[in-house]
This record gives sequence, C-alpha cells and structure tokens, in this order.
Amino acid sequence: MMARSEITTPEALESERLSDAALRPSRLDEFVGQAKVKESLQIAIDAAKQRKEPLDHTLFFGPPGLGKTTLALLMAKELDVSIRTTSGPVLERPGDLVGMLTSLKAGDILFIDEVHRLRPALEEFLYPAMEEFRVDVRIADGPHAQTLPMQLERFTLIGATTRFGLLTPPLRARFGLVERLHYYPPDDLVQIITRSAGILGVGADAAGVAEIARRSRGTPRVANRLLKRVRDYAQVRAGGKITAAVAAEALKRLDVDEFGLDDMDARILKAIIEMFEGGPVGVQTVAAAVGEDPGTLEEVYEPFLMQQGFLARTPRGRVATPAAYRHFGFVPPKSTEQPSIFET
Repeated sequence: MMARSEITTPEALESERLSDAALRPSRLDEFVGQAKVKESLQIAIDAAKQRKEPLDHTLFFGPPGLGKTTLALLMAKELDVSIRTTSGPVLERPGDLVGMLTSLKAGDILFIDEVHRLRPALEEFLYPAMEEFRVDVRIADGPHAQTLPMQLERFTLIGATTRFGLLTPPLRARFGLVERLHYYPPDDLVQIITRSAGILGVGADAAGVAEIARRSRGTPRVANRLLKRVRDYAQVRAGGKITAAVAAEALKRLDVDEFGLDDMDARILKAIIEMFEGGPVGVQTVAAAVGEDPGTLEEVYEPFLMQQGFLARTPRGRVATPAAYRHFGFVPPKSTEQPSIFET
C-alpha cells in the first residue's frame, strides 16, 4: 500500500494547477522574452482595435513550454474578448467544433493547441470557418445526406504547434500571423524565475536564481518547475533560502546537470554512443532503446540537444557529436559524421 505522503490528492493537483496559473503574466507587457514576437503581436492587436476588426488568425510554433498558450491568453485580454481553448487530439468529429464555433461572439478567440494533430476531416471543416466564417452542418446521413450552411461571427483562430512541418500547406496558408518562439537566453530566464520566486514567496539570491536559469533548458515552464522543486529542498534542508550551492545540490538530486540535461537526455545520448557507435541511427530505433515515444523525442528532447550541440540530424539518422562524447567522458571517434542542413 502507498504511504499517505506518496498519494497525490485531487486537492494537491488543483493547488499545483492554480500555482502554475498564478505564475503567468497578466498583461502582454509583463511577458518576458520573445521581443520580436511580442512587438509583432502588439502592432497587430493595436491595428485590429483601431479598425474594430477581429485579429487575423494566428499560428505559434516552437518547442513546448515557451509560452504559446500564455500568449494566446494575453492576446484575449489585450483585445478584451473571450477565449475558448481546446487541443487537436481532443477533437474527433466536426460536431466537436460546431458547438465551440457557434458560441463565439464577434472578435472572440478559439485556441487550438497541438493543431498539427487535427484529423483531416476537421481541417477541411475549418477552412470555410476561417475564410468565410461559416460551417456546413450535416443534418442527415446516408444517400440523402443534406448540409445546412451556418454563419459564424467573425472570430480569431489561434493555433499552437510543436511540429510546424506536420501542418498541411492549406492549413498553414490560412493563418495571417505566423510566429516562431525560440528558446530563452539565461538573462530572460533569470527575470522569469525572480518574478516567480516573488509570487511564491521564496527567498532566493542572485546566484541561486542564475544557477536554476542556467539549467532550465531555455524554457520558462522548466524554469518554474525547477524553482518549485528547489524551493522544496531549500525549505526542508536549507532554511528556506535558495543559494547557488542549495540550487546545485537540489538539481543534482533531480538528475539535472550543469547543462540542464536530465536523465532522459543522458539516456538518449548514451544509447546513441554506446549501443549504436555514435550513429547515425533512426529516431524510431533510439526511441525503442530508451523506452520513449518517438514523437516525444522529436518534439521535447531533440531540439534542446541540437541547440546545445550534443546531437545532429543527418540524412541517415541521428548522430552524437564530439561534445556529447566528451560530456559523458567518452573519447570521440576520429571520424564523426558532421551535422547536415537536411533533417530526416
């Protein structure tokens, strides 16, 4: 039987969710980082408000945890409109969208996360909704099937995706604003962690904050998660104050190294080096070797490992770089396949 302390109660999950929500900025000018994206959005928002028109359909893409959902929520606040949120995997039939679309008022926002996972039938259903603000509702089935066109209020669709390349060209073409979010530099993460620490009431000095920022994979979501776990360690073992030494020890216990690599990052790279002689090796094979979903490898782990120079994609598969060999104490082979501009 589980010990009482190991059970996650609904109350604890709700508390964590509310805590995450409290860390989000409440205005667009409070959003740290992504300066070019933020400027582009502010111009588009101001122009739409001046014309008293709905904002153009908007697409955000980039690795997970960079603020795509937060930006969508802030855009709704800036425009003073309502926002409905859903995700591609949840939507199964056109009927799932009809209720959402018909409930939107003029200028309202429909936010679809993981929009690349929409079923083809749903994509086709969205095309007239995005272009002509109408949907064709089927009112009968079989050989005498009939559809009834239904007019919609002029709304804004905001899509978010971690896999831009999986979006079909017709869907991509229907977004007027397309913005890519990049990993955050440590200075931006320091600002985010400092703000979050203040909201959470955590005592942290500059060195402690910098240590967390350095290991946060360039991702605000990871930074806030690590802050909470370091806070727990500091509360129990260090009198509640986060210093560089406290943060380093706490993160060591979480298997987060000085580059921000966690246990799965290490398993991926070591598998390529030790089991497949450094590569090239296909992503499906690596996923099977480490017991992880191939899509998760491509969306979550590979972008950061590539940015850090530990992994390369080549026409023949994934390759561990000399930096990865050295990081784990291996001697790089004399001939290591060089990165290519082409991705498999």
